[in-house]
Amino acid sequence: MKLRVAGEKRANAVHGTSETQIRVALVGAGPGDAELLTLKAARLLAAADVVITDRLVNQDILDTHVRVGAKIIFVGKEGRTQSGSVAQKEIDQLIVKYALQGRRVVRLKGGDVAIFSNVLDELESLKEAGIAYQIVPGITAASGASAYAGIPLTARGYARGVRFQTYSERYPVTEGYWQELARTEDTLVFYMTGENWYELASRLKENGIDADKYICIIQQATTPYQQVASYQFKSLTGRPTQQSFISPSLLIIGRVPELHQQYGWCCPLPADQLESFFRPSTSRAVEVINNKKRSA
Repeated sequence: MKLRVAGEKRANAVHGTSETQIRVALVGAGPGDAELLTLKAARLLAAADVVITDRLVNQDILDTHVRVGAKIIFVGKEGRTQSGSVAQKEIDQLIVKYALQGRRVVRLKGGDVAIFSNVLDELESLKEAGIAYQIVPGITAASGASAYAGIPLTARGYARGVRFQTYSERYPVTEGYWQELARTEDTLVFYMTGENWYELASRLKENGIDADKYICIIQQATTPYQQVASYQFKSLTGRPTQQSFISPSLLIIGRVPELHQQYGWCCPLPADQLESFFRPSTSRAVEVINNKKRSA
């Protein structure tokens, strides 16, 4: 039975064009596990002439879904990290250049397109160039990490809401907001904050977070190298021995992390087998022609 894909015939409401006339797709690849890619993302990758991909995309997705002969451009983006990444302006220019050549372009981003990504820059460039586009969501890291760690982000008696945040020197938090974060009963999810997790935990303690709450650090979520470290705030009297985590790492803070002990199901590898799952970063656009046949 052939799946009916609504997008193939439905007019694009924004541009008034059919999908066959759209040159660029901004696509979320999901958090790591290649099987979490959406059906629509897989279909667009199979049809693409050019795929411009971030570092935090599973190589299996490219090997499985990108057609032989398509151009793959690695741009090394990793969330807020700027070192070792192609400048966003250059990425915007690459997308526009290939689209104006009549190529079908997929801009492939780790996680979801709309959460802590530079999608607005790319939308502005496409709009300015008059290029029709579509946006295809992916599973965001918070959803993937919480599911694979057995931690519901909201749960009766634990949390009625969830907030997605990031924390770094580039995005300072005001004292008033620290107090709000410390006092809320919402689950807090911090993206791209693994290297600053202890500083963040200390600031929350200083501002009166309930000592019975937990901070959970999940590194390389949904991959074979996923690791989960969880600490109750009242036990954080000093920095634990493990001071750093392999990127990407995500923090879940609140009452729900205590559920990991009971419901965590994704078995980790031994610590001595851990390594970085994702492709090394790059400071320049690396172009390759795909020569790997897709799986049947």
